[in-house]
Amino acid sequence: MAIHVAITRKVLPGKEEEFKDALRHFLGDSFLHGGVHGAAMITALPGSDNREIGILRTFADQRERDAFYNSELFREWEAYASTLTEEPVYRELTGLEAWFRSPGAPPRWKMAAATLCGVYPTSLLLSYTLGPYIQGLHPTFRTLIVAGCMVAMLTWVVMPQITKMLKPWLSGNSKDSKAGQA
Repeated sequence: MAIHVAITRKVLPGKEEEFKDALRHFLGDSFLHGGVHGAAMITALPGSDNREIGILRTFADQRERDAFYNSELFREWEAYASTLTEEPVYRELTGLEAWFRSPGAPPRWKMAAATLCGVYPTSLLLSYTLGPYIQGLHPTFRTLIVAGCMVAMLTWVVMPQITKMLKPWLSGNSKDSKAGQA
């Protein structure tokens, strides 16, 4: 399963162009590492005072991610980049969160349909399993408990499975769409 990582770096004043040029070069070089499936840079609009640069990386799997971050190429980049930026923030993206931050995201109607495929059965399950135990609570607390359980289940259990099962359809690489393009 693909791993998506978001890195945020705040560039030191006056070093913005140097960092962007170096990052473009490094992003290109990083594709020489076999497990890197995607890399992108996100910058503020021209004229903005925002010095934060976002970097999105997609890896084939955890093993490839770890191999990349332990590589000589990355260690050299990190040593150089640390002279131009503040300490970076790394965050692994999961489930639907990765779609909103990665290039080539599926159309919103497909994301909505995939989400419904997760939300509907999860809400039924929670209604039948939690319902009898929380029915005496105030509606505000019942809703909070159900919503909290729903979010946790969707984020860490349900949506990773849904996105894995629907990946060909979401990415437009299903056998049906290929047959129509032959």
